[in-house]
Amino acid sequence: MNKNILIVEDESIVAMEIESYLLSLNYNVVAICSSADEAYKKAISNDIDLVLMDIYLIESDGIEATIRIKKIKPNLPIIFLSAYMDEETIDRAIEVNPEAYLTKPFNRKDLAVSIKIALKNKESIMMTGDIILDNEFSFDTKSLELICCGENVSLTKKERTLLILFLKQKNHLITIEKIEYELWPNKPSNDSRRRSLVSRLRAKLKHKFIETHASEGYVFRI
Repeated sequence: MNKNILIVEDESIVAMEIESYLLSLNYNVVAICSSADEAYKKAISNDIDLVLMDIYLIESDGIEATIRIKKIKPNLPIIFLSAYMDEETIDRAIEVNPEAYLTKPFNRKDLAVSIKIALKNKESIMMTGDIILDNEFSFDTKSLELICCGENVSLTKKERTLLILFLKQKNHLITIEKIEYELWPNKPSNDSRRRSLVSRLRAKLKHKFIETHASEGYVFRI
């Protein structure tokens, strides 16, 4: 599945060059934005896997846009692009934990490698530390525990397996067939059994995150 990338760049020629290069690498460019407000709206309303964010935009600030985006999508990887290397700019950028900071003009190979690493980190469920779902929930990738407001949430083995499957493919459709195969590989498909499991997990997540797509599957939206 091709990954969706949002470009935030107010220099149209630079933006078009980046877009052309990303397309040559078989990425999808969802949109090109030239302002922080537009970037915020596109990032939270679309299925985005990664953002390439210029720091200094016309009448706006890419770092401030990143702070706003991260409040809604804390796990969305963002790579900063900037012609500035002054200490103040770098310190401000570091505070929002970008996946990378590339100085313009950057080498295309450096951009490709940074994107690849960022996407790999996003997809990896077994990385060190917690996956933040929202301001209440997180998932400890070491202990494989779901945590709500600092307390462990009791999960059955099947509920935990389903949650990990959702997290591995978060923000993407997971088909009914995929869930049946991963959860019950040697048993015939059973709608009632699957729906019951999803319902129990959804209740423990306070009815957040899990979107049902009728006759297709589910999207775990964070």
